[in-house]
Amino acid sequence: MNNPQTKQEKNMKKVLIPMLALIILLLMVAWLAGSFNSKVLPGFEKASSESVNATTFTVKSSTERVFESIAASITAKQATIISSRLLARINKINVRSGDNVKKGDVLIALENNDLSSSVIQASEQINAVAARYTEAQQNLLRAQELFTKKIASQFDLDKSKADYQSIKAELTAAKQSLAQAQTTLSYATLRAPIDGKVIDRFAEPGNTAQAGEKLLSLYNPLSLRIEAQVREQLALSLVQGQRITIDLPTIKHTLVGLVEEIVPAANTGSRSFLIKVSLPYQENLLPGMYARLLIPAGHVQKLYVPARSVSHSGQLDFVNVLIEGQSQRRFVRLGEETKLGFSSVISGLTDGDIIVIPIHLKK
Repeated sequence: MNNPQTKQEKNMKKVLIPMLALIILLLMVAWLAGSFNSKVLPGFEKASSESVNATTFTVKSSTERVFESIAASITAKQATIISSRLLARINKINVRSGDNVKKGDVLIALENNDLSSSVIQASEQINAVAARYTEAQQNLLRAQELFTKKIASQFDLDKSKADYQSIKAELTAAKQSLAQAQTTLSYATLRAPIDGKVIDRFAEPGNTAQAGEKLLSLYNPLSLRIEAQVREQLALSLVQGQRITIDLPTIKHTLVGLVEEIVPAANTGSRSFLIKVSLPYQENLLPGMYARLLIPAGHVQKLYVPARSVSHSGQLDFVNVLIEGQSQRRFVRLGEETKLGFSSVISGLTDGDIIVIPIHLKK
């Protein structure tokens, strides 16, 4: 008598075996199409029986400098804040963000009616005191002459001297008051202290400016530089005046700057040093923009092969290597392709290997 469980197992096998065969077939097709990204160690494939009669290339290693990319930012060495020294109403602002200014240009005018009146009053006070001073000076000269002729007494001479000194002190004080009034009046006109560009504007005409309140910010576009925190081992390899490549990805441009300063104190948190690098003037650069410093970090040996000598099998790369007069396929791992039509080889080849460039790939 047949066991029902045995029949059921046989039926399942009849179904499963074709399914497994179909799955295996599909996997093989996908692999051949290059659908898998799994990495295969470089090595040899079975040697071809054909003799090699094609262009060859001898692999030679080259020593190249390695650069470490360090995130950095653009800063302005020469930047300033325009603020008011007075409590006064803003009459006029002559600039907006992005405007170029020259040193001495009037940026902001504050209300100055009371200040102008103070200057006028101080000037009138000087004129009045100056007239009295002239009279006191003449009286002193006359008293000295009369005292010499023994016509005036010592008392009269001393009194003339005292009057002269008192009025002289009064005149000095009046001149100081005028100078102070003129200085205060000058505070009502805010001028550009540097040649530069307006970064931001923080007030509008009609606002009341408080003493010390920030009204404008400026920077000098000719004073831009790069600042970056660099790990200590790399930072200590730099010297002042060293040329550094600067990558500016925002504008897709590369410049060369000079190391201006290496701050001689490490950041205790990151154990890095602040590096400051000069930046040649570029019109479209702004403070705060992202940059990268490409700092030399040693040397490395690299192998290159002609890009046209590389063939592909699915996701795998290989070249044909000449061994004892025979062409053998060898799988390799490639790096980036250079602009000169060569590809770097990470592994799979060594110095002295002879690469065969198949005729059908030859240009």
